[in-house]
Formats: sequence, C-alpha cells, structure tokens
Amino acid sequence: MRLVFAGTPPFAERALHALLNAGHEVKLVVTQPDRPAGRGMRSAESAVKQFARKHALDVYQPYGMKDAQSVTPIVAAGAELLVVAAYGLILPQALLDSAPHGALNIHASLLPRWRGAAPIQRAILAGDREIGVTIMKMDAGLDTGPMLAQRAVPISEDDDAGTLHDKLAALGAEMIVAAVADVAAGTARFTPQPSDGITYAHKIEKRESTLDWQCAARDLARAVRAFRPAPGAATTFGGEALKVWRAREVEGTGAPGKVLRADEREIVIACGAGALAVSELQRAGGRRLSAADFLRGQPIAPGALFGAPRQS
Repeated sequence: MRLVFAGTPPFAERALHALLNAGHEVKLVVTQPDRPAGRGMRSAESAVKQFARKHALDVYQPYGMKDAQSVTPIVAAGAELLVVAAYGLILPQALLDSAPHGALNIHASLLPRWRGAAPIQRAILAGDREIGVTIMKMDAGLDTGPMLAQRAVPISEDDDAGTLHDKLAALGAEMIVAAVADVAAGTARFTPQPSDGITYAHKIEKRESTLDWQCAARDLARAVRAFRPAPGAATTFGGEALKVWRAREVEGTGAPGKVLRADEREIVIACGAGALAVSELQRAGGRRLSAADFLRGQPIAPGALFGAPRQS
C-alpha cells in the first residue's frame, strides 16, 4: 500500500522498518523537528528521521498541524493509509480523513487502559502485571478510536521501562504489518473500545522522578524501574544529587530515608513502609556504580539519611 508514516522515537522506527521490509511504499515520513539533546544540547534528529534519510525517504517536519497549510504536504503525498506511532502531535480530523483507509495508530498499552503519553511508565508505577500493544483506527479523541488488534505482554519483576519498550516496539512492528495487510485485503474489522477501565497515562514530570522516602518501598522500587533508563530515579545524600538505578523492596523499619545497613551488596534505606535495598547508583556527572564501589569512595554508616520528602 501507499503509506504516509508519522513517528519520532525508536519505538516508531521499528515499525517503519517493518513496513518497508513488508514491501509497502512509504510516500512520506512525518516526524518531529530536530531538537537540542545531550549534554552539549546540540540539535539532534529523531530516530525515525535518521532511518528515513538512510533509506532515501522524503521527510517532513512540521512544528504544528493547526492550519491547513501545515498538512498540505501530507495530503499531497496521496497515501491510501496513514500509519502513526509515537509521533507526538495531535493530527486534525481533516488529515485523518484525507486517506481512503484513514489512519492506524500503534499504541503501547492495552486500551482503554493507559491512553496518553507515557503508558509504559504508568503501567510499571501502578504495579500492572501486563501491558501490550493496541492497533486502533484514529479519531479526533486521545487514543479513543476503535481497535483492530490487541496483544498482551506480561510485566516481570525484572522489567523496566527500557526492556518493556523494546518488547513492545518489536510487537508493535509485527502487529502493524499484519494490520496493514488486513486493511489492504479488506478484512480489517474494528471493535469499539470498552467504556470501562479507562485510565490516562499523563506525561512524566521531572519532579515525579525524585524518590520520596515517606512512600512505601514497594512504590519506590517500581519508580526505580519505571524511570530506568530515563530520567532515572533521583535522591540526595549529604547534599549531593544521586540517581538510583537498581533497587528492590525488603523488610525493614526506621525513619524514612534512614540507612539501616550498608555493605558490599546493597545500601538498605528505610521507607514509609518497608525498606529499599539499593544495589546500583550514580553521582551527578559520574558513572553508574555498584553499591560496593560507591561505598569504597564514600563510606556510609547506619543512621545516615538519604534525601527528603518530595515537595508538592
């Protein structure tokens, strides 16, 4: 089929790659404008743009789609179907209606649970036991369209946002190829989303990544996983900013933030309920260290305090 593909991060790149491999004609790739990134804040191309350039695909990077002129190049591409994956801008209804077969979206959740921007992180924070991918037909709402396909993936205790992203990106790429084939064959059947179980995965705010030691250890362990690999769960010790990269919930009681034990294996810190055993952490500007390596450079005695409750 003739497609226009809209997407920005690596999650979307996997889907674009799969569609090309399946033999579809991608007339235009739409992606976010280049943005400053990294420590040097240099202008960086999205993963989708980099892939598109390597494969000599036409790229369009509008700053918005609120006026007719901004969508003209997309409509002019003459696509039979639009495919959208983690693009980052709302598509106007007129654009969704411009292709004969409309627009399909690859969404990394089991809709209607976790509509919105950060479904993977929100699922981990909530303690969900599974997540998945939904292929839906886009409409004017936020992830509200009827569903074509849905497949679940279990969330293990070892999964973090990074591992789930990779699993769901691969699954989404596989599912969108099958979905486009169904549309092309005229066998696609769409089902309205259930009215029960709707939740919203709001964008992750930077303040959320700060560990509040008054919270339960279970919730803090989830936060460490949800914010790995980015932005990282944050705390302080002795006035120094730290990132906590690996931790687990253990038994323990004490004042929130108080160190209960520090040895070569882990640093155990009391929480509002239970304790968090930290096994990997990082100083600002430094590299990730095991608890043992961290303690060699900065011994920590029981009774020392980590961080402070997050201010609302």
